[in-house]
Amino acid sequence: MKKYLYDYIKEIDTLLEKDTVEEDIITKHLIKIEFFQHEREIHLFVTLAYALFAIISFAISTLEPMFVFIGIILVLFLIPYVLHYFHLENGVQYLYKQYDKLVEKAGK
Repeated sequence: MKKYLYDYIKEIDTLLEKDTVEEDIITKHLIKIEFFQHEREIHLFVTLAYALFAIISFAISTLEPMFVFIGIILVLFLIPYVLHYFHLENGVQYLYKQYDKLVEKAGK
């Protein structure tokens, strides 16, 4: 997903180098933003779930020490999810800026 997002960002940046922008490009861009927002929302829920389960595992580990290992495993999975969510969040925010530039170039 990260590669797809950044490839799309490069594509729009290339279109922004032109003097004018067509209306259908703006419409397609809004649709892509919606797709990426949905992806971002799903990854936010997954990231929060991993974080919650890791916290619960560490809390339970005070009663049952075996849960420390489960908590550590969850944290190891949590780290890539946080990094992936970070890239999605920043990418979508950049798409918003691109949208503003597209609208400006279209003369709206």
